Amino acid sequence: MAATVRAPARMFQRLQQLARPRAPEPLPARLDRRRIYVLPTAFGLFFFVLLLTMGVGALNYNNNPALLLCLLLAGTALASLLHAHLQLSGLAVQAIDAEPVPAGHPLALRVHARADVARPRRGLEVRAGDTSAALHLDDGAGEAVLELPTAQRGWLDIGRLRISTTRPLGLARAWSWVWPDTPLLVYPAPEAHGPPLPEGAGDNAQARLHAAGDDVHHLRNWRRGDSRRAIAWKPSARRDQLLVREYEQPQGADVVIDWRGTAELPYEARIRRLARWVDEAERDQRRYVLRLPGQPAVGPARGALHRHACLRALALLPEAMHG
Repeated sequence: MAATVRAPARMFQRLQQLARPRAPEPLPARLDRRRIYVLPTAFGLFFFVLLLTMGVGALNYNNNPALLLCLLLAGTALASLLHAHLQLSGLAVQAIDAEPVPAGHPLALRVHARADVARPRRGLEVRAGDTSAALHLDDGAGEAVLELPTAQRGWLDIGRLRISTTRPLGLARAWSWVWPDTPLLVYPAPEAHGPPLPEGAGDNAQARLHAAGDDVHHLRNWRRGDSRRAIAWKPSARRDQLLVREYEQPQGADVVIDWRGTAELPYEARIRRLARWVDEAERDQRRYVLRLPGQPAVGPARGALHRHACLRALALLPEAMHG
């Protein structure tokens, strides 16, 4: 029984291997008649059987009005096949892009498409694996956003994208494949809980406001979440409002996030901890440098571009490495 169920799936996979394109292709990719396929849907097959029954009955009883109706419906079905084909013909997938996300989070894949403005194209479907999204072209341009699951860090190969439509009548499905050669990056998942950020080092020491520091910096108004220990009760009584002491704590300008500082952890756990420290340093607006074995140091710097460079380096570490 299981072998009978798997047989159609294997046949479908073999048919996919014969369909164009047969290898990843650079974008933009334009859909033409050689790579567009049209087959009837289940409703289309039922409609064909219905027309066949009507035609046989009309001929058997020599019923000209019924025969005329059958021919009109057949002509409408053939026109719908042509219309479904024209919905895809001339469509160009211009580019795909996605913002990197930590492993385990859905990746929002954006598929950008263009076509001639003379022909409206609505209700197209873009599918990648089990995920699909609608694509509508307004003024010759449109975008579909697919939420792709991610499981591990590194490059994500999305494989083939199927663009299809069953319009206008749902009698046939026209589809085509696009196989972008653009891999997408997935960051390592940061460690959920762990030790605090390493202390900074460097010549350009900076002072950062911290509630547990040593020297009083100034008083400010109380905010939700402030500790009761930080409330300055006497100044608050004089001004008739709650004031909080804010301290300054000297910290080094450059936080060193070093691979060697996590030697006690398993390999992938080390990567997750370093990713967490990168996010914490960026959140605290600290300058930081990432040091990985066999690679030049990344930084010191801060900002979105520096964070991306660090997480990219962590994401592309090999699956197994000694050091």
